Amino acid sequence: MRFVIAATGASGAIYLQRLLDYLSASNDSPPHEVHLVLSSFARQVIHQEIGQLRLSGNVIEHSDKSMNAPFASGSAQFDAMVIVPCSMGTLGRIAAGTSSSLISRTADVFLKERRKLILVARETPWNVIHARNVTTVLEAGAIFLPAMPSFYSNPKSFEELVDTVVWRILDQLGLSSVDTWRWQGG
Repeated sequence: MRFVIAATGASGAIYLQRLLDYLSASNDSPPHEVHLVLSSFARQVIHQEIGQLRLSGNVIEHSDKSMNAPFASGSAQFDAMVIVPCSMGTLGRIAAGTSSSLISRTADVFLKERRKLILVARETPWNVIHARNVTTVLEAGAIFLPAMPSFYSNPKSFEELVDTVVWRILDQLGLSSVDTWRWQGG
């Protein structure tokens, strides 16, 4: 499968890292094609929270300041885009249809082409503007998946808690829970 994974300046870099880890560790052959776009603020948050990203050979990086990426056009076939974490500012730009960066342009393309767009916001509390923007992107066809970890599985570590959100992202991407459990050693 072909994915665009993006990150903006919200806290939650560990969600991005765990998603990239899974997409790299998947037993799919050939491996998933992963295109990564980081905003400048995402880079700052990543540095503050986890130091640096671990990237595998199947990850192709693109500058958020360039529109010269295949997925910036509706004619390129990609399976899904995930913005994790997605800041409320990015959510607002997507809701308004503002395409001033590669991330917002690609989100706009995925909406107009009716492709899967998953927005993983972590910010709380919300104001009414945030709530209206969520409604707008949902009505436009996006999947809004807030980073709300669950405790049903009785997570034993910080990573297991984070993975409860990552598993939901993977489920939305159509990657089987069997692969998820295999990755977890289940």
